[in-house]
Amino acid sequence: MAKVITMGEIMLRLSTPNNEKFIQADEFDINYGGGEANVAVSLANYGHDAEFVTAVPDNELGECAIAALRKYNVDTKHIAKCGERLGIYYLESGSSMRPSKVVYDRAHSSISTATAADFDFDAIFEGADWFHFTGITPAVSDSAAVLTEEALKAAKKHGVKVSVDLNFRKKLWSSEKAQKVMKNLMQYVDVCIGNEEDAELVLGYKPGKTDVTSGDLELAGYKSIFEQMVADYNFEYCISSLRVSHSASDNGWSACIYSRDTKEFYHSKEYSIHPIVDRVGGGDSFAGGVICGLLDGKDFKAALEYGVAASALKHTIPGDFNLVSRKEVETLAGGDASGRVQR
Repeated sequence: MAKVITMGEIMLRLSTPNNEKFIQADEFDINYGGGEANVAVSLANYGHDAEFVTAVPDNELGECAIAALRKYNVDTKHIAKCGERLGIYYLESGSSMRPSKVVYDRAHSSISTATAADFDFDAIFEGADWFHFTGITPAVSDSAAVLTEEALKAAKKHGVKVSVDLNFRKKLWSSEKAQKVMKNLMQYVDVCIGNEEDAELVLGYKPGKTDVTSGDLELAGYKSIFEQMVADYNFEYCISSLRVSHSASDNGWSACIYSRDTKEFYHSKEYSIHPIVDRVGGGDSFAGGVICGLLDGKDFKAALEYGVAASALKHTIPGDFNLVSRKEVETLAGGDASGRVQR
């Protein structure tokens, strides 16, 4: 199995129970998660040697975050203990036509103030096969953006393949700031993952006529911008998830991929996910599934189908982490979506 490194922020998630609004809630459900941590958990569940790199405070909450990762066999040996606090996000879980809402409380978190001096990147990337990061980490702070580039330089020095999930977060930075930072980081990237909004707001590409609320997805537009992205950045693969949001509880879910070497564009099968239990982490589970498929030596079409099936299943699981097994993903990717009781 391959050695995969992911780096980012893990946060304490406080979510309202039973789809309550914030104003109704007298208590919160506790989970831990974050974009890159979610990917690491997925890959560890599939049997890969997954390590998550971050910074957490040297207190009980920091230890709880580390324990949440260790529970799912994620390597945590290079996590730095520094900084003031663990980031928090509050989730109001939507239902039907009422969307979910997220409130961040992550200013001055440990990862936002960490520097390259807090990590031994040569030790971290020694023997590694893959490094995954997202656009969330550089958005947290200017120093986190510098830290991300230092990690990318080290990964490339060690010959590690790099993937990014563009993951634009408008509550963390503007499109103008995102493009200034992220366009520079693309020089280190081999596999680029993102949806139609990410491509536009993070890198400046607009995929033609696309409306996720109406379900109007013009695939030719995706192929066109993928070709442009490959021409501009020489990505090996460009990948996008395709979400048709009928409501907070009912989504269509598929994805597309473009191969630089074969110049082929491929659209996966589409899953109808209804009802959705928890869509937070859906994109991370998709990235983790695709990365797993590519690391396993699957062709890019099969790797995409694996990622789509994995993320469809994640929508049925509460919390940030995708806790499905290889067998469960392979069963769904193979066409069995019956949900029959297994005895």
